Amino acid sequence: MLKKKIIFLLGPTGIGKSKVAISLAKKLHTEIISCDSMQVYRRMDILTSKVTLAQQKNVKHHLLNIIDPAREYDVARYRRSALAICDQLFSRGKIPLFAGGTGLYYSVVVDGLFAGVPEDKAIRLRLQKQLKARGSGYLHRRLVKVDPVAAARIHAHDSKRVIRALEVYLKTGQRISDLQRQRVGLGAEYEIFPIALNASRASLYQAIDLRVKQMFKAGVVREVKSLLKSKPSRTAAAAIGVPEIRGYLKGQYGLLECQKLMQRNSRRYAKRQLTWLRKDKRIKWIKVKRKETSGAIASRIYRQLYK
Repeated sequence: MLKKKIIFLLGPTGIGKSKVAISLAKKLHTEIISCDSMQVYRRMDILTSKVTLAQQKNVKHHLLNIIDPAREYDVARYRRSALAICDQLFSRGKIPLFAGGTGLYYSVVVDGLFAGVPEDKAIRLRLQKQLKARGSGYLHRRLVKVDPVAAARIHAHDSKRVIRALEVYLKTGQRISDLQRQRVGLGAEYEIFPIALNASRASLYQAIDLRVKQMFKAGVVREVKSLLKSKPSRTAAAAIGVPEIRGYLKGQYGLLECQKLMQRNSRRYAKRQLTWLRKDKRIKWIKVKRKETSGAIASRIYRQLYK
């Protein structure tokens, strides 16, 4: 019996995944499942470059605008929802098409979720105190010593995941990277096609800078000002643009400096995304040519899927 297919369209921020996904979904006569940890939040449309309502009418999108920014949302909840939507699509004879840049969301769907070690509040509290006193870099250096594989995957500023990895080691004496290898996900049951878009660094950075400029023209400052009034969750408040615009609203720097900070931090995020994705040897890369249309890129992907 042939395995059912699941397609993932991945890549760095600003590469144009959303438009390519819509073109590809039309060719496949299917629907899109968002693979973006920030687009799940409502009222963050400009900030997260969400597809427009017109685009959503053109091709149905799932897991957009599903939670209030004041609430936390985690990978376990995402995985449950994503698997349920996959089942719905399979029941209607459609191929699930995931699109987005959150590598962790892709990972938990394909490889499964590590949930083997319960939280230890005493250890976590101790680590949080160390974080406050000595910073995330100190905790990350501790992780490098006990679990270099996990440390290589987790950014030094991602204090939540650094603390979790240290907590697992301190509680069990086992490295979280070893335990995570025991996960089982859809990759064991279905035929997975992970495809990532990339472009020259100059082209990608130029696209990112332009997109940030367009965000400001579209009213991103007004959107974030409204968001901050609702007291966003720690996850929502970490979205690129929120800390930078908060600084501007507090008078720490001018609007142009705020825009430059968002551009710089978006470029750095794209670099981290590419580093993370390159570690997964299952991913097939598509180099986006200069001025290539989303339709042309989708056609190239379609040919790869059915050659």
